[in-house]
Amino acid sequence: MTTPLSGRDLLALSDLTPSEVSLVLDTALAQKASWAAGDHSAPLSGRAAALIFQKPSMRTRVSFEVGCARLGVTPVVLVGEGSAFSRGETVADTTSVLERYVDAIVIRTFDQSFVAEIADVASVPVVNALTDDYHPCQGLADLLTIREHKGALDALRFAYVGDGNNMAHTYLLAGALTGMDVAIATPAGFEPKAHIVAQAREIASETGADISIGIDPIAAVDGADVVATDTWASMGQEEEHAARIAAFAGFAVNPALMAEAADGAVFMHCLPAHRGEEVLDEVIDAPYSIVYDEAENRLHAQKALLSLLMG
Repeated sequence: MTTPLSGRDLLALSDLTPSEVSLVLDTALAQKASWAAGDHSAPLSGRAAALIFQKPSMRTRVSFEVGCARLGVTPVVLVGEGSAFSRGETVADTTSVLERYVDAIVIRTFDQSFVAEIADVASVPVVNALTDDYHPCQGLADLLTIREHKGALDALRFAYVGDGNNMAHTYLLAGALTGMDVAIATPAGFEPKAHIVAQAREIASETGADISIGIDPIAAVDGADVVATDTWASMGQEEEHAARIAAFAGFAVNPALMAEAADGAVFMHCLPAHRGEEVLDEVIDAPYSIVYDEAENRLHAQKALLSLLMG
């Protein structure tokens, strides 16, 4: 059985239309409920997926492996420098071999251009499991979590406070595609990339979303239904940690900042969190924190995505 996404790649959320985002979320909700009700059928039995990790991850690896297993897909995990794309062979040659073995390629790496190069060669779906520019699978999981807790996405205001990194880029596109207003606040010099902001605003012009970029956390969070943050020093930026702590002073999500949000606002963080830096214990452990629901939904969103791409 084919689906509207059969054979497609997901390199960034902008590869999807608003209706296709809704399809992934609807599928995830249906599969999640069906699994909980005891339907453990494996609709993709006999398929295989290469899961390539050039950046380590606990959540991404476990959620993709379990999601594959529940679908009946054999996960072939390739980790570190001794796995795929590491022995001097061209990207085209490695990809051309991999696609003879597997029905999808999932990769967590650094450069977005590297994932795009693989997708240009591969005849099987290629999924970006994180690059320095985008984290689309996390974005889908977060949209799923917000929908479960808040309902219709296009009626909401989403605030992100912190670094203008791959999560900020992903939230801009997620909000634009779903009609959800997005306000980003970063320190000066740490803004999201201008071309991604422009792309989000172009999509938002069709969906009615409002996209705002600023340097005032309080202004961003004012009236927000969802408040999110991410680590200030991402993987590969460890040497910048001390400098970033100084640069991000005043951008921690604390109870006083959460008080600026709308009544009933929830807090999100893609994890891992650096407690005491970008978020305080009083926030991440509060009843309004939904970070563990968010983490669980990586499994359900990715399972739905693979179902549709490989279906």
